[in-house]
Amino acid sequence: MKLLVTGGAGFIGSAVVRQAVAQGHEVINLDALTYAACLENLASVADSPLYSFVQVDIRDAAAVEAAISAAAPDAILHLAAESHVDRSIDRPGVFMETNIMGTYNLLQSALALWERKGRPDTFRFHHISTDEVFGSLPNDPDVKFTEDTPYDPRSPYSASKASSDHLVRAWAETYGLPVLLTNCSNNYGPYHFPEKLIPVTILNALAGAPLPIYGDGSNIRDWLYVEDHADALLTVLARGEVGRSYNIGGENERTNLELVKTICAILDEKRPGNKAYAEQITFVTDRPGHDARYAIDPTRIREELGWRPSITVEEGLALTVQWYLDNEDWWRALQNREGVGKRLGTKG
Repeated sequence: MKLLVTGGAGFIGSAVVRQAVAQGHEVINLDALTYAACLENLASVADSPLYSFVQVDIRDAAAVEAAISAAAPDAILHLAAESHVDRSIDRPGVFMETNIMGTYNLLQSALALWERKGRPDTFRFHHISTDEVFGSLPNDPDVKFTEDTPYDPRSPYSASKASSDHLVRAWAETYGLPVLLTNCSNNYGPYHFPEKLIPVTILNALAGAPLPIYGDGSNIRDWLYVEDHADALLTVLARGEVGRSYNIGGENERTNLELVKTICAILDEKRPGNKAYAEQITFVTDRPGHDARYAIDPTRIREELGWRPSITVEEGLALTVQWYLDNEDWWRALQNREGVGKRLGTKG
């Protein structure tokens, strides 16, 4: 297939591009190259005849229309988004513009292309979203997010993603656009931009800096290795039912404190220092509106598409820590980017 991937220079998007090219798909990467983007993430496919890059900001409707019209893809995988909750607390407007209006621009251009092509049944607009749109769960292992969980976003980021989900469903119902939706749990792995919990923990530990944990560290997340997520997205694209949504989880729930302690133990083994890395753990003021727990019920994607994650969180964290140890040039080059290494999202 010819795929257009938005946000293909980002953390998850680049994993999707790499896997799609490896599977033999032609891939057009459409990315604005914001602070969190890195074309170095795609070095392994940069010279492939199946890969091309177009720099476009999805907030620019005319540029989006021109790019989609020129590419004429068989499917669009929409991953481009502002995604850091802390940044959304400080600058919510950027999230509204990119995640809501950017999605609207893509939907309009995708609809125009689909109609010009004669409304083929094989076309797909695959919208990639987050489990954060469902809100916060109690600490009860029997309660998890399903595809039918009511939306209850509690941050500017999750509200903007919930809005974009609603737009995609509306374009499907009103105009018949063949869409797919997926909502994933927290991703981690190689090429993760150093503002999120796991890369911050690894890099601060190596630097001898405090390992900040919000509140008391009891917040629970379901951790999904990014390569597993990319595989799931391409599986949904290939076999998912049009108009249906699929929750993608790692089946790996951990508290933030448990997660950080696991990373410290891995570093103690792989790069031992003068003291245990866990001694650097520091509890800091909690994030405003911090959701207590996210957990995915993956029954639908498992039963309908036969997909399950292949990497446990212990395996994935060991792979991730080793990747950061082996790729210092990659993360060092990002240290001076805006907001990196600073506490954000303290308003409220």
